Amino acid sequence: MNTYTLRFDLNNDMQPAEGVLSLDERGHIEAICDGVVTRTAEASAIEEASVLAGVGSGLVMAKMKEGPDLVLCRFSLTALQQAGEFCKVLNYLIQTGEAVFGEEEPAPLCEKCGRPFIEGMKVCLFCYHKLGVLKRAFGLMKPFMKELLVAESMLIFSSIFYLLVPLFNRYLIDDYLRPQVGTVGQIALLAGAMFLARGLGEVIFITSSRIFNKASFLFSNHLRDLAYAHIQKLSLNSLSKRTPGDLIRRVMEDTVTIKEFLSDYGRWAVEQMITFTIVLIILFFTNPLLTLMVVLPLPVVVITLTRFWRFIHIRYERQWRHNSRCQSILHDIIKGIRTVKSFGNEEIEIAKFSKATRKLAQVSSNNEQLWALLFPTMVFFTGVGEFLVLYFGGQAILGGEGLTLGMLVQFTMYITYIYAPLRWFVSFPRWLADATTSLLKVFEILDEEPDIAETPDAKIVPVTGGMSFQGVTFGYKSYEPVLKDISFDIAPGELVGVVGRSGAGKSTMINLLMRLYDPNMGHIAINGTDIRDISPNHLHERIGVVFQDTFLFAGSVFDNIAYAKPGATIDEVIAACKVANAHEFIIKTADGYDTLIGESGHSLSGGERQRLAIARAVIKNPDILILDEATSSLDVETESAIQESLNRITKGRTTVAIAHRLSTLRSADRLIVLDKGKIAESGTHVELLRKKGIYYNLVMAQRQTSKLAKDA
Repeated sequence: MNTYTLRFDLNNDMQPAEGVLSLDERGHIEAICDGVVTRTAEASAIEEASVLAGVGSGLVMAKMKEGPDLVLCRFSLTALQQAGEFCKVLNYLIQTGEAVFGEEEPAPLCEKCGRPFIEGMKVCLFCYHKLGVLKRAFGLMKPFMKELLVAESMLIFSSIFYLLVPLFNRYLIDDYLRPQVGTVGQIALLAGAMFLARGLGEVIFITSSRIFNKASFLFSNHLRDLAYAHIQKLSLNSLSKRTPGDLIRRVMEDTVTIKEFLSDYGRWAVEQMITFTIVLIILFFTNPLLTLMVVLPLPVVVITLTRFWRFIHIRYERQWRHNSRCQSILHDIIKGIRTVKSFGNEEIEIAKFSKATRKLAQVSSNNEQLWALLFPTMVFFTGVGEFLVLYFGGQAILGGEGLTLGMLVQFTMYITYIYAPLRWFVSFPRWLADATTSLLKVFEILDEEPDIAETPDAKIVPVTGGMSFQGVTFGYKSYEPVLKDISFDIAPGELVGVVGRSGAGKSTMINLLMRLYDPNMGHIAINGTDIRDISPNHLHERIGVVFQDTFLFAGSVFDNIAYAKPGATIDEVIAACKVANAHEFIIKTADGYDTLIGESGHSLSGGERQRLAIARAVIKNPDILILDEATSSLDVETESAIQESLNRITKGRTTVAIAHRLSTLRSADRLIVLDKGKIAESGTHVELLRKKGIYYNLVMAQRQTSKLAKDA
């Protein structure tokens, strides 16, 4: 017999334990904790199962049809998501009598260390393959690889020209200066050769840098576009898990960090490696013993940096998170500065930001202190070989052991080319840690699968027909359903009002209808077609919506209204504004439809913003119109005028309206009353008043409030 199980880790005394909560096809529920059966129940006796999340722990609660509620098991928050899925399966069995278990998906863990992956990431931050991340980054650079290869080839020639200078210098000393047999012309020839080699090296290096920088900037822009485009495809559920400041940093700052690493440090890496290899070969054939002394410190440096790398990337990831937190706070405060000032909370916000920046400063300071200790130590070790070369080389010259002064000068000049890469290598882990952290953050965005995805065979069907909700259950968290088993139909051209107390699920229903989220259970259909089978772009083109929270872009009035219909003419914009009763106040402004409004429309009143939002919704002539508190920000006189306009544009058009002022829904064909996520009542305004139920109480409460306001 198939069973669905939930593993929990706390007993009834909140002590660590090993337990399994199981549900079989017959609806039998059994909890076993540390080998002992602690609870049994039958699904037929349960009205609803839910998860109650507390501080550090939670429990699975069963609301019984008769008798007190039953605690099925307790768990730490690591099992929170799995507990929500268990309740979803159990509730579906309770509602339909069908046991649909599917396959359990355990929380993904790292195979190496056993730690759970950070949500949204497919790699372990502690064990990820650094070269694999860089390999993927270079894979994204394929469109620019031709320019990069040309630049790197030029870099090789530039390095070769640079390395000719010490050779010319050696011949100048040994053949002309020390024996004092050279002529002025011969010395000038060698000096000119050194000048020419150096000059050609610089010219080629500058050309290479220009090509490389151009390609790296194009790559950075390409990566930024990829991240931004993918963010646009993500669902609201995914985006709500991150702050705007966090997303902005990933798109803007992290892509710049990656660009700088690949264009600067990556290019330098190739240059230094080429130089190091060529110089090492030259030195080896010149004097193998002195060459061995040059590279003697290398193993110490490599071993130290290898061990150091094991934890430095964790430190820089922590620094990244604190930096992101500071940016998020700054973004929120600046965006909501009017609210901050209106409540006089400037000092509170200053303290909040200061606390975040202090944490960032502490983490950054710790990282820099560690680096300040390591870097000079490694640089000192890399310089030990230089002292050995000077000592033993000088001794060989004085002892006449076949080493000339020119060869020693050549050696000391080449040592610079040897130790420069070694010193650069000491700093490389720091740059690499910073870059790979940014790469992981960008790849985290690129790898996230949209919750709302278009099916391969998405349909483009007329959306003028009726709509239906069938057994729809949904929660922004699966274990906390906002809507529970919602079923109703809307006929073509019908005006349906949705009312209920705050938090009843009205706006959630609208979000599902627009497919900003998908139901956890059940389905929504338009014209008989499940909206999950309809192209999202086509669906949104045919739906006009006015949200309760009006958002306007920084730009002109014309641009904001035409946003819903790109390419709209001025006549179409004016017509839409007249329908929304916005034309009159627009033409009174200095620049009319070219008037610039501030971000979020702060330069306009609430009623003016609402009317522009209505105009933006109707300009596209939608088949379905959704009004989410469309008149909430208007005074009574303006509301009356706009209500008249809305009556005209909703005639013959399928409309779903949410209104706080119930009087605006009197003309609705039907009202749906939501209470605690369920449909409590349904009918016309008159029918619901006669029932004297929830709707009647809401109307009476509003009338009493209006009467008190008038008396005041």
